[in-house]
Amino acid sequence: MPKANKRIIFLIDMQSFYASVEKAENPALRNQPIVVAGDPQRRSGVVLAACPLAKAYGVVTAEALWQAQQKCRQLVVVRPRMEHYLQVSLDITRIFQSFTDQVEPYSIDEQFLDVTGSIHLFGNDPLQLAAEIRQRVWLETGINCRVGIGENKVLAKMACDNFAKKQETGVFWLKREQLADTLWRLPIEKLFGVGSRMKRHFHRMGIYQIGQLAALRPAVLIRHWGVNGEVLWRTAHGMDDSPVSLNEYVTQKGIGHHMTLPRDYHTAKEIKVVLLELCEEVCRRARQKERMGQVLSVGCRGANLAPEEGFGRQMKLAEATNDAMALYEAACCLFDRHWTGGPVRSIGVTLGQLVPDNVVQLNLFTDTPKRRSLAQAMDDIRARFGPDAILRAASALESGQARERARKIGGHYK
Repeated sequence: MPKANKRIIFLIDMQSFYASVEKAENPALRNQPIVVAGDPQRRSGVVLAACPLAKAYGVVTAEALWQAQQKCRQLVVVRPRMEHYLQVSLDITRIFQSFTDQVEPYSIDEQFLDVTGSIHLFGNDPLQLAAEIRQRVWLETGINCRVGIGENKVLAKMACDNFAKKQETGVFWLKREQLADTLWRLPIEKLFGVGSRMKRHFHRMGIYQIGQLAALRPAVLIRHWGVNGEVLWRTAHGMDDSPVSLNEYVTQKGIGHHMTLPRDYHTAKEIKVVLLELCEEVCRRARQKERMGQVLSVGCRGANLAPEEGFGRQMKLAEATNDAMALYEAACCLFDRHWTGGPVRSIGVTLGQLVPDNVVQLNLFTDTPKRRSLAQAMDDIRARFGPDAILRAASALESGQARERARKIGGHYK
């Protein structure tokens, strides 16, 4: 039984979420290896989700669809239905809310639950409650989920990712007092917050297991990575004070939009069409949140989507803005300064250092109120008639992506 002074946090992950939704709603797919993938005709054929049967052939998420089809000749490809997946995710959230009012979506297929205050209503046993929640989700949606349990969010997350997914029960309770026999035995890349680049840094330091990092003094990691070094040390020791909160995403630090292009773009003229569309979308979302930003970031990647083939740079604007043309002019300056002329396959724009938009610095050379009124009118038209109801003329060019993007959610077809 858990001690009274410890929280009980669940991280619940839906197994192969998109693929599971498709199988649950189409019995003909139940015993077939399937993947949910983008449109291969537009070179966006990337595996978004693979069912366990497909994974048994070596198919993995995020690989090119043609590679997956080579591994499994009988693979069934289903195009994504993002609006529907969002609705199913909301339905699952409502199931969780019948067990606790402390539910925090972490992604479309992962959610944190704090059951500390409600577990006594369900038998006071975290393992039994996790099994009951899994059964409810299965009976009501046909989707299998896995549950990681811990006294905080980071333990629950690592319990799910590293252990629950490998258990027949689909549940694992990761306890701080047992880290030496569980988490610390795993490779360093299994630590939450350690990506491929950080993994290489640790390997150069001779650190290959999480336990080796946990044995270091925090000062060693702080000297290398500052505050992030201490965060990694605390994570290795299962320490995390962050609450499960419905307001987790209210204090947004930046508003950005990134796009993978359907082909290589080679000229500045066609790339800047997409830059304009990105600035338009970022500023629309900023106005929707009643925010302006004073730091602009622009990044792009080359033909193989490799970071070394592109750039990522930022600049401080003269004044905070959510005006698309002002942002576009600054974005073009950054792009012209840092683009080396190579092909561009993906590009993104982010507006940071956000402030409320109710105070504006007037400019003698710019009719700011008129531009704000025009932007608001365009926002109202799009809100009423759709995102492609009114577009800039540049979007009618072959390089424009605004019309195609209007048909998608999160970069995938609705």
